[in-house]
Amino acid sequence: MSSPPQYKFLRHAPRDGLSTRMLPSKWQRLHIDPWLSLFIFLNGLLGLTALYSASAQDLDLVYKQAMSFGIGFLLMFFIAQIPPKVFQAFSPIFYLFSLFTLIVVMLFGDAHMGAQRWIDIPGVGSIQPSEFMKIAMPMMIAWYLARHPLPPSALRIFSSLILIAIPLLMIAKQPDLGTAAVVLASGIFVLFLSGLSWWLIGSALAACALAGPILWQFVLHDYQKQRVMTLFNPEADALGAGWNIIQSKTAIGSGGFSGKGFLNGTQSHLHFLPEGHTDFIIAAYSEEFGFIGLLILIVLYFAIIFRTLHIGLSCFHNYGRLLAGGLGLSFFVYVFVNAGMVSGILPVTGIPLPFMSYGGTAIITLMAAFGVVMSIHTHR
Repeated sequence: MSSPPQYKFLRHAPRDGLSTRMLPSKWQRLHIDPWLSLFIFLNGLLGLTALYSASAQDLDLVYKQAMSFGIGFLLMFFIAQIPPKVFQAFSPIFYLFSLFTLIVVMLFGDAHMGAQRWIDIPGVGSIQPSEFMKIAMPMMIAWYLARHPLPPSALRIFSSLILIAIPLLMIAKQPDLGTAAVVLASGIFVLFLSGLSWWLIGSALAACALAGPILWQFVLHDYQKQRVMTLFNPEADALGAGWNIIQSKTAIGSGGFSGKGFLNGTQSHLHFLPEGHTDFIIAAYSEEFGFIGLLILIVLYFAIIFRTLHIGLSCFHNYGRLLAGGLGLSFFVYVFVNAGMVSGILPVTGIPLPFMSYGGTAIITLMAAFGVVMSIHTHR
């Protein structure tokens, strides 16, 4: 019996003992992937440049962002030195720790603008524990599935869905549907790469479609329903709920082919564009650098995703293949959701644009994830 097409991700990967033994390069001895590091570094430079302009040339914000990048690169280098088998053994512990922090948020978390997502640590500042689950989730699912033959049985799939559902519901309750969507995707992608059959995937999509009315009626809050309605007709409340999408699309369109030039954006500098340095930074960037600048950014994102998936494909063990592939596809969801939000094809969420939006926790978490990917690639 032939394997499902998506199972080729595992079946066509090299096996232990079949690769040609070669002396490690200096990059392998440092446990760093030069291409992935270069793409991330260039993306970070673009992010700092866009942040400087979108924040009205606030050097303090740029400095804090640069510090987050510095900490992130050091953490990425440190994590890359750890063999993947350590991560594999540590995965359940990290998952339980992340669940514990989500419980702490529910009981003692700080509430801002109607959402309870943060923990205030004296001397450190506020942290968002749901960011930990973005790494803990694919690690846990990869650990669970790699312990058994692939493709997984129905019981393994059901157990994996339970492991995904518990933190998903806790994050959605905060409420933070954007982060919940990323956490859900990070677990589902690992399941997909393990070799799920297409009929099962189709059945799951059909079940989600049928559950849509129930979610709309009993799960979504009023403001979340308003965001969905605004997506289809932002002009109905142009000065209210539709303001963000209208101004974002105006900024993107006004950039044209080559943009208005660095520091010459009007939508962000005149404060028409809301949250120009965080959630809507790609709109401010597009206004100043136009289609050409946006194309460069998309190529960098594509290069990061492609390199991560290539590392997963060339890995020698199931855990590494599933985890690297899951992290790469989760990164794609980050980019797609934010870009879809600012361009008006998805509802407005709080998902930042990777390596571009201001926010230290998200950057450090992403850098830690890519440190795991580099560890998978260089420890052979």
